[in-house]
Amino acid sequence: MSAPESGLPVHAKDNPNTPSDGAPSKNALKKAAKDAEKAAKKAAAKKAEEEKRAEQQGSAEEDNAKDNYGALPTDSDVQVTHLKMIGEEHADKTINVIVRVHNSRGQSAKLAFLMLRQQGKTVQSVVAAGDEVSKQMVKWATSVSVNSFVRVTALVKKTPAPVESASIKDYELHIRKIYLISPAMQMLPVQPKDIERPPPEGNVEEGATDATGMPVVTLKTRLDNRVIDLQSECNQAIFTISSAVESLFEEYMRKSGSRKFNTAKLVGAATEGGSDVFEVSNYFGKKAYLTQSPQFYKQMLIAGDCESVFEIGPVFRAENSNTHRHLTEFTGLDFEMVFDNHYHEVLSFAEKLIVFVVTELLSRYKDEITIIQKYFPKAGDFKIKDGKALRLKYLDGVQLLKDAGHDTSEQDAFKTDLTTAMEKALGKIIREKYETDFYVLDEFPMAVRPFYTKQHPANPDLSYSYDFFMRGEEIMSGAQRINDAEELETAMRAKGVDPSSEGFVDYVSAFRQGCRPHAGGGLGLNRIVQFFLGLDNVRQATPFPRDPQRLRP
Repeated sequence: MSAPESGLPVHAKDNPNTPSDGAPSKNALKKAAKDAEKAAKKAAAKKAEEEKRAEQQGSAEEDNAKDNYGALPTDSDVQVTHLKMIGEEHADKTINVIVRVHNSRGQSAKLAFLMLRQQGKTVQSVVAAGDEVSKQMVKWATSVSVNSFVRVTALVKKTPAPVESASIKDYELHIRKIYLISPAMQMLPVQPKDIERPPPEGNVEEGATDATGMPVVTLKTRLDNRVIDLQSECNQAIFTISSAVESLFEEYMRKSGSRKFNTAKLVGAATEGGSDVFEVSNYFGKKAYLTQSPQFYKQMLIAGDCESVFEIGPVFRAENSNTHRHLTEFTGLDFEMVFDNHYHEVLSFAEKLIVFVVTELLSRYKDEITIIQKYFPKAGDFKIKDGKALRLKYLDGVQLLKDAGHDTSEQDAFKTDLTTAMEKALGKIIREKYETDFYVLDEFPMAVRPFYTKQHPANPDLSYSYDFFMRGEEIMSGAQRINDAEELETAMRAKGVDPSSEGFVDYVSAFRQGCRPHAGGGLGLNRIVQFFLGLDNVRQATPFPRDPQRLRP
């Protein structure tokens, strides 16, 4: 093989970046310079990372509070105090609380304020760098997202002046330790601070703002985000009252000797009007229905010699009513009991029941009522004059409306019940005239009552039935019931009901072996809470309301 013609090495000849004299070309020099620059940058970045790591390690060593914040220790076992219990006995003492972060505000690298919340109660807390708190701890505390759960160890200090922005005004917490229990999402669908403001009056469009530019949280938005809405101080108080109404009802009934029963909620036939019941389309190959009330079962228990019974449970109504006081599912407080001589024995019993519930609410739950009153001004002004119910005849109520200029021609003719507008108007008249928000109308027209209602013996147009009202709106309907099987069958046929049909045969048969005269009623828990507190809507008194438009959450 002959030598190359140029006399240069093959690799030099074939490299286009090498000039003919063997010196590097300009392109080769540029490439070398770029490579050197990249290497220098890489080395600098590596050095910076090492310095940063060393700085962090040094900071960690300098962080005197590194064990006092961050993830919750797995071996922790501490005694925890509820925020609402904080008082004079805790002053200058260290306590542990498990709370949500309501908001945080950093003042400097060494100082921050956190508002902490538990079941609607809020307390101001201070995180200040010192012997037990580092700057890193202050920074971390302010980085915890709003609504996260934390466990805090803090010194309770009496404040020199009331903290008006907190519900606990006379004490604040000086944080010594703070650990994250459960983080909250950074982006909440509705802010807790926004639901703490009173609800808007009237119809307000979604996305509206108030006079100060703050977003208005409508009832729909609140119900769509009910879990967050329930966290407000007002709602916590409302549902304390709701729970209290239920327990007071049960307390009164049990003290009277009554027994609690839980009756069936699934039945094989629509017994009180097919259009107003919910159908279960496939109950093991056949149809079933959700009960509208425990009425038939209460009476059957009376026929079974139970004498006095009550129930607290769900009631289902398939009514397409989209009003401020109607729901398709609500909690019923039902009772039924025998009497010795006259149904007014039961009526008096029921009147005293409501007086007991209202009186005890006003006495035992003053703090909750005061909280609710900030949002719903009527909450604290419910009146019962002389601790007694006002009882009027239905026709006396109609006369009061007539005297006030209302057209009562339909009511005078015993054709219809009072309209909702009439009920409200009568409530205002009675409050002004008799100084009470609780009253009873007795002896309603027979035409507007169900078939099992006892007819008035002296006037066949009237019945032995009654309704209870709070602030001019109905909370209970009740009556003496027919306890004779033949009389019941006659009354059913008069209303177009076949007593031998599937849904009624067991009910009617319950009275064939004799049954004592009895009466009772059905109260709506949600309405009692609504009207006692003066809420705008029954949905505000219902944890997860159901109506024709709502099946979630």
